Amino acid sequence: MQRVNQQAAPRITGLTALAMVAFAANSLLCRLALGAAQIDAASYTSLRLLSGAATLWAIVALSRRTGPVPEGGGWVSGVMLFLYAIAFSFAYLTLDAGTGALILFGAVQVTMIVIGFIEGHRPHALEWLGLISAFGGLVYLVSPGISAPAPLGSMLMAVAGIAWGIYSLRGRGSGDPVVATAANFARAVPFALIVSLLAVADFQVTDRGAWLAVLSGAVASGVGYVIWYAALKGLTTTRAAIVQLSVPVLAAIGGVLFLSEEITPRLIISSIVILGGIALAIWGRDYVARISVETTGD
Repeated sequence: MQRVNQQAAPRITGLTALAMVAFAANSLLCRLALGAAQIDAASYTSLRLLSGAATLWAIVALSRRTGPVPEGGGWVSGVMLFLYAIAFSFAYLTLDAGTGALILFGAVQVTMIVIGFIEGHRPHALEWLGLISAFGGLVYLVSPGISAPAPLGSMLMAVAGIAWGIYSLRGRGSGDPVVATAANFARAVPFALIVSLLAVADFQVTDRGAWLAVLSGAVASGVGYVIWYAALKGLTTTRAAIVQLSVPVLAAIGGVLFLSEEITPRLIISSIVILGGIALAIWGRDYVARISVETTGD
């Protein structure tokens, strides 16, 4: 079990809070840019990935005064990162910031739990209950109704979440996560540029839209991931997973404050069911692991 000394705890807390704000900001920046038609979705994705790659490689270069930079990432991870980013952008053409973040986060966590099951992990009853609750909450959120989010946007955001879940699992055990992320951003750029070429008929970029995309890539994504990796050094796996429950909530609050979005009863209920289910699944997994350790005496 990871332990954090009292002197390091405030630093870890601050880094974690900054990372969660950065992740929520990705939803707000994308919605600000696309909701106001400041830029087309393909160009937004290309600029986001380009600026993210440039920022991450600059950080890698500045942090390594001597010695070669090790290789990191892989093409499969790069494709998953691209698929996440492009689906994320097109989804926010029609989704509110909070709704999109909730669908994304729910899909990510459900994907990771399901893949764990496929890899041989046998969920405890608490994990099953949490997974069923989270999945049911997602179904309720996107089910037809007056306040239901756009079906195509919801589907695209679910695809983004699945891709990000796979990407996250592929990054387990990465020797240098910052280098791996920088390499994967760079690998994702050519795919985004191809989509931009194919969607050239819809090309539209204003100065404001371009800056929002760069802020998302360079700051909310690039710097945000570096901060998160630093925070992870002082967090257990369970705490790291649970703290991410705050991202959809922060995105929803930001949507109200900066985008004048409404928090509907459907969003409130589905948030409680989805995030509560995920928290139960994470806690259940951690509880079973602790019991197993105590039983075996490790």
